Amino acid sequence: MSKKAQIKAVRGMNDILPGESALWQTVESVCASVFAQYNYRQIRTPVIESTHLFSRSIGADTDIVSKEMYTFEDRNGDSLTLRPEGTASTVRAGIENGLFYNQQQRLWYVGPMFRHERPQKGRYRQFHQIGVECYGWSSADIEAEVLAMVQQVFQRLGLQRTELQINSLGDSTARSQYRSALVEFLSGNVDQLDDDSKNRLATNPLRILDSKNQSVQALLGDAPSILDYLSDESAAKFADLQAYLTALEIPFTINPRLVRGLDYYNDTVFEWINPEFGAQSTVCGGGRYDGMVEQLGGQATPGFGFGMGLERLIQILQEQNAEIAQQQPHPDVFVVSVGEQARSQAIVLQKSMVNAGVCVQCHMGDGSMKNQFKRADKSGATIAVVLGEDEVAAGAATIKPLRGSPGESGGPAAQQTIAQIDVANVVTNLLESL
Repeated sequence: MSKKAQIKAVRGMNDILPGESALWQTVESVCASVFAQYNYRQIRTPVIESTHLFSRSIGADTDIVSKEMYTFEDRNGDSLTLRPEGTASTVRAGIENGLFYNQQQRLWYVGPMFRHERPQKGRYRQFHQIGVECYGWSSADIEAEVLAMVQQVFQRLGLQRTELQINSLGDSTARSQYRSALVEFLSGNVDQLDDDSKNRLATNPLRILDSKNQSVQALLGDAPSILDYLSDESAAKFADLQAYLTALEIPFTINPRLVRGLDYYNDTVFEWINPEFGAQSTVCGGGRYDGMVEQLGGQATPGFGFGMGLERLIQILQEQNAEIAQQQPHPDVFVVSVGEQARSQAIVLQKSMVNAGVCVQCHMGDGSMKNQFKRADKSGATIAVVLGEDEVAAGAATIKPLRGSPGESGGPAAQQTIAQIDVANVVTNLLESL
């Protein structure tokens, strides 16, 4: 009989294994905690949306829409797309459910996104993004609040050497004037452009500013700056943001070539980068998109937000050996039991300790006392609760600390045998003292 071929994950779609998922949960929990402190509320949207949502909001000429989206027809002939980012879905949900009508909203989301691009370290075809979106404010103070919130997340995670870059794209008039000036400059130097930049020259010339080609970047050093085309209002808002960031003691660099990869941005755009990670240095990016709500059928509503890729963030935390990335979860208690009666009592004790807020792992099935203690030690548990023949007969349990105590000897505290009814209280108190 021939051996059946092994079925593997689709290229670019990665498993998050138990050894990694604890760090993911911690990172997501830290983000959720910070967002809650700033009074942001979570929104959850479907992973599948109408294709028109993204072609209208992101821009038909962007790489995302033209090259990277997972798009298909369903059985009704409707064109559907796996969401490539979270902002458009949030706007669609806000319009559809009346969240923006005479209201201001602070929202956040987390979940998988999909883009068919070349998989590489920290960048996959299914990736996970956590993001924040604010609606109803056109002033720079909300921008400063969001950037302060990102800094707070990074500080709590222990992320090091991450820098904030900001820019202003101005309003539609400024971008149109700048686009013409940039096209004129690049057209006079077209022989120095790579093929990708030549294609963008006709469709989306501002994206050339984001080129990773070093020779193109060298050429752009002499290109006109978009900051020279800002209206007085846009320039004033950008100055306000800089003043807020200075007051918040958030260091920043103005990068006039920062444009982001989506058509919907206006005025402020930003990226938090880690220069140690080269082409994959962007940890978090976003900006202002005041026209999207109206463009998608709602009333005119200013918007501002960011998206942060969790794969890349977690990769950087691991490579920086951040303390949060070194923590390994383990049970507080390991229950050792020998014999059928003991196993029956063990799961009852497990339930009582779980009800008391303790993390408990029971040995399941047969096994000698010696082997179970080996498993208890390997689990990293702080305490073993032992149920042997003597304990079962007496309705008791032996509490054996496995790790050091703050006593003078520095070794494990003495074991004690107690009534089973007292186990949850004794274990809880002991864990607090160890």
